[in-house]
Amino acid sequence: MKRLLIANRGEIACRIIRAARSLDIETVAVYSEADAQALHVEMADDAVCLGPPPAAQSYLRQDALVAAAQATGADAVHPGYGFLSESASFARAVTEAGLVWVGPAPDTIADMGDKGRARALAIQAGVPVLPGSDSFAEAALDGLEAAGETVGYPLLVKATAGGGGIGMQRVDDPAKLRKVTERTQAAASRSFGDGSVFLERFIPRARHIEIQVFGFGDGRAVHLFERDCSLQRRFQKVVEESPAPNLDRAIVTRMGDVACALASAVNYSGAGTVEFVLDADTGAFFFLEMNTRIQVEHPVSELVTGTDLVAAQLRLASGEDLFDELSHAALTGHAVECRLYAENPARKFLPSPGRLSRFRLPAQAEGTRIDTGIREGDEITPFYDPMIAKVIAWGDTRETAIARLTTALRALDIEGPATNRDFLVAITSNPTFRNGDVWTGFIDKHLDDLLPPRPDGST
Repeated sequence: MKRLLIANRGEIACRIIRAARSLDIETVAVYSEADAQALHVEMADDAVCLGPPPAAQSYLRQDALVAAAQATGADAVHPGYGFLSESASFARAVTEAGLVWVGPAPDTIADMGDKGRARALAIQAGVPVLPGSDSFAEAALDGLEAAGETVGYPLLVKATAGGGGIGMQRVDDPAKLRKVTERTQAAASRSFGDGSVFLERFIPRARHIEIQVFGFGDGRAVHLFERDCSLQRRFQKVVEESPAPNLDRAIVTRMGDVACALASAVNYSGAGTVEFVLDADTGAFFFLEMNTRIQVEHPVSELVTGTDLVAAQLRLASGEDLFDELSHAALTGHAVECRLYAENPARKFLPSPGRLSRFRLPAQAEGTRIDTGIREGDEITPFYDPMIAKVIAWGDTRETAIARLTTALRALDIEGPATNRDFLVAITSNPTFRNGDVWTGFIDKHLDDLLPPRPDGST
């Protein structure tokens, strides 16, 4: 691999550029007109404008991305996360153009992207799955109520082609199932171009645990331990950490074994994540989905294993056999990450676009890391995800890692749009969180304590 086109923007594009530089690989950035002065464009060796700001007219244009790679002499494409990172058609377009796709095979992406197919493959590989239904195509709901009774309540209506919490609704009352399903199908159609959904049992007191896997495309796969992503708001991850607190290591070992079994069964290649929901009351766990890309929260795994996962992706795509190296990865210490967003917690977390008039990172401190694609003076636009940075900390113990993370958050010097910084500090300072009592309903339960008081004194 000599020259890499990065089919993404922002923080992850900058992260990939740094990894490529460490391997003496030149990089090509792509950008929309709104991102002409962006940091990832400045960092890359070359850059190509894709079109106007809306993603559909720029970052999602498969033909323009392949053409940009060919025009700039790139021999490989890294999709990052989001956008086209889990698009089987884009992966095929890249490989059919004679370029290296930094990721799993297109057929694997397609199989894991279809939630029904993924469940079937997980069952074949011996992975436990939640009770669920067959898929219901948009406007085709025959047998829906009967399926709901079979799955059991509470349940989730989930988009077959969905991910990241998009196209997912909880239903507790059977009388509301049809209306919620129709609404979810419409949302899925808008977001993914596929309105099909399925039903899945909902675990009220759940933890979200994911296993970082790395496959070699030939049936071999290893895992680099777990991440606990239980702190969520509206099914969106807010804080991630590794190892999972207060969790029996025997359960984690079993999760790692079945995650590798699934990755092996589909001849997975590169970095991926097998996600599980764990019943906090019983310890039973069940397959949720497999993400066929690098995750936003990958730095957590990097810090506790000493492994550069993005560089490993590039090395594998360049033909290196990393099995011996990665199979000896060891878990050391504890790491925790949170996502700093331009959003207003006092206004129901609405995005808060605007110019960052001041954005000064704290002096680099022991065990802390900040990944960002934003500089002081940059504009947070309404066109893309409003994440400003990822703040990550490592320590010999969980207590040390959390203390370092909290210190780094407080030391951020930031002015301009509203951010969730104080909300994150409130989470990392919360005694229940510090005790490791984490589950997916944590933020909802503690929301009044986590939000800043309003001017009238209310919360």
